[in-house]
Amino acid sequence: MPVMSILGCRIFEDEIVHLIENDSEVKEVLVVENEDCDGLIRKMAGVGISHVVLPLEKISEKLEGKGREGFILVVHMLELALHAVPENLKETVYLNVKHLALHSDGILLFYGLCGNVLRDLEKDLDGLGCPVRILKEENGEIVDDCIGAVLGGRGPYLETLKKCRGVGTFFLTPMWASNWREMMMVGGFCQDPEDIEMSKFVFESAGYKKLGKINTGLSYEKNFEEQVREFSELFDFEIEVLDGTLELVRNCYVKAKEETLRALN
Repeated sequence: MPVMSILGCRIFEDEIVHLIENDSEVKEVLVVENEDCDGLIRKMAGVGISHVVLPLEKISEKLEGKGREGFILVVHMLELALHAVPENLKETVYLNVKHLALHSDGILLFYGLCGNVLRDLEKDLDGLGCPVRILKEENGEIVDDCIGAVLGGRGPYLETLKKCRGVGTFFLTPMWASNWREMMMVGGFCQDPEDIEMSKFVFESAGYKKLGKINTGLSYEKNFEEQVREFSELFDFEIEVLDGTLELVRNCYVKAKEETLRALN
């Protein structure tokens, strides 16, 4: 019974559902019950992914006594607001990784550097008894953030910025678009997301004039087009359509899964 745990920021909800939906080797999905799992559960149910929702303390009990057949995924989503205080983000991620390690043969984190606070995570948590991995590029560098992850890494990220020709561009993925008010508060763009005039002033002061709509190829968020349009109209942004890629997250998932299985041999 190989068990791999995924600990992820809710902004990666769509990518995680996509990976589970397309992995025929997953025999059971256990979701850690908390205030941030509702979207994940709704999307998994929408595509017919069978799952069990349990409090974190009940996960180990659920796994006890199972045979060694079948690949099991434990998925634990964390809130978007953690990014507002980097030290809190690091402390919360480390604490939850340690909890998950008690019943995991491998752990994959759906996070990037996030302001550099997670750059030493793999080294710091090396002695937990199971491999702990974070989203990385092929060269071994941790991705910068959620936008860099779906653009394919630092190189494509920089190329995209160059194509913007020096014009400040605010990027939206489907999950960013769905949660932009909360994410703007988390990112320090505003204290009140309903105060559009103040947000406009902040954007103008920072030189933002464009909205980069990143098509990830995923359609779990049904109102992406409408939300992008609303955002562009509210802030007078020109929309630039960009192609995203799931290659980086897929590769990280496959490698983490292979390492999890090797850890049992």
